[in-house]
Amino acid sequence: MKDGRIATQGLVLLGCGKMGSAMLAGWLARGLPTGSVWVQDPQPSDWLKEQGVHLNAPLPEAPALVLVAVKPQMMGDALPSMAALGNGETVFVSVAAGTPISYFEQTLGADTPVVRAMPNTPAAISKGITAIVGNGAAGAAALDEAEALLSAVGEVVRLDAESQIDAVTGVSGSGPAYVFHMIECLAAAGEAQGLSAALSLQLAKATVAGAGALAAEAAEDPAQLRVNVTSPNGTTQAALEVLMDAETGFPALLPRAVKAATDRSRELARDA
Repeated sequence: MKDGRIATQGLVLLGCGKMGSAMLAGWLARGLPTGSVWVQDPQPSDWLKEQGVHLNAPLPEAPALVLVAVKPQMMGDALPSMAALGNGETVFVSVAAGTPISYFEQTLGADTPVVRAMPNTPAAISKGITAIVGNGAAGAAALDEAEALLSAVGEVVRLDAESQIDAVTGVSGSGPAYVFHMIECLAAAGEAQGLSAALSLQLAKATVAGAGALAAEAAEDPAQLRVNVTSPNGTTQAALEVLMDAETGFPALLPRAVKAATDRSRELARDA
C-alpha cells in the first residue's frame, strides 16, 4: 500500500473505535504512510494519538477514499460533514451496520461511489472476513480499492446484490457471538462433568480455535472432517446424535438463529 491512489491522495477514517483501529493497524503494518491518513474521531484513544496520522485536522480536498466506521447512531451527525466530498471521485466505504447504500446516496449525492462492507470482529486480529458490494457509481476500480484496503484485516468476498448483506450479517457478522456462546456452553458442560472451571474453559477455547483453523486449512469440507473424527458407535457419534437431532439439535437451532439476525438486519436498514 506504499503506492497508488490511496497513498498519494490520502485516506480518511471517519470514526476510529475497535474496528477502525484494527483496520488502521493493518494498513500501517502493510506500509501505508502515516502522512496519507486523516482520522476524524471526537474521542481518540491513546493508541491512535501515538500513530502519527493527521488527527482531527483539516481534510484533503479530494481524498481517494473515506472509510466510514462510526456507530450507526452517530451516522446522522458524522456523515453530513463529508458532503463536500460527494459526487466526485472519492470512494466511500462503509462498515457501519444497518446503514444502506441509499442513505449515503441521499446524504452525499447520487453520483457518489459507495461500497458497503460487512466485516466481523476477528478483524481485530486480522482473521476477519468482510463482504462488500458497491452502488452503480462504484466501478471495478472502486471495488478493487476497497478490497485491497479491507484485506488488511482478513478475507474479502464480493456480493452480487446489497440485499445479501442481511444474510451475511446473520452468518458471519453476528456469527462470532454464536461461537463465543458455544465456547461458554462447552466449558460449562465440561465443568458439569467434573472438570475445573479453568481447565474446562481452556479445553473449550483451544478445541474451537483448533477445529476452526483445521476447517480453514484442510482440503476436505466440514462434513468430511466431521466424518473423519467420528468412529462408529464411539464417543463422538454419541454426542453427534444429540447435536444433529433434526428437531432439537443444530439443524433446527442454527437456521432459526441466523434468520433472527437476518430479519433484524433488515429491520435496522428500513429504520435507517
